[in-house]
Amino acid sequence: MTTLFAQPYDITASGFYFNTASEFSAKAAKLKNDYSQPVEEFEIQFIEGEYLDAKMFEALGVNQANHAAFLEAVTDWSDDDKIKVIIAVGEAGYKFTLGDDAPHQYEVNLYPADSIADLAAQFIEEGLYGEIPEPLRNYIDYEAIARDLSVEYEEILLGGTRYIYRCG
Repeated sequence: MTTLFAQPYDITASGFYFNTASEFSAKAAKLKNDYSQPVEEFEIQFIEGEYLDAKMFEALGVNQANHAAFLEAVTDWSDDDKIKVIIAVGEAGYKFTLGDDAPHQYEVNLYPADSIADLAAQFIEEGLYGEIPEPLRNYIDYEAIARDLSVEYEEILLGGTRYIYRCG
């Protein structure tokens, strides 16, 4: 379960932990500062949850206006969708509006591989460069192909898994 913390911008008020949007609304409506004034603005902080959820929180810049959509995405999206959004927004700089945009709107080619050289070998094995006879495969310069691929492909380590990706 993902736990967030609402830290009031008002220094005379104390924040609170929450797990759902309705819990946030109920606690925020009751919160008063030391002068019995309602507290209206909060900084939302990620406290506890899955690694990919924390990275997605960071990439999307979750705040008071979009925390409900974030909590919904945490439960509804697959890990693959989360990874693609983390890469598209956090690494490639694409814009994403929680609640309006969908994670599959970006063309992110994602490959779990240890290196771009491994990806080059995978592409050759899958026949991306055409049918190459087995005896000739020993003469292929995988490092040269990897250097060519590195123009368009990048590496990222997420949750202990290295991914090679390309944003289209």
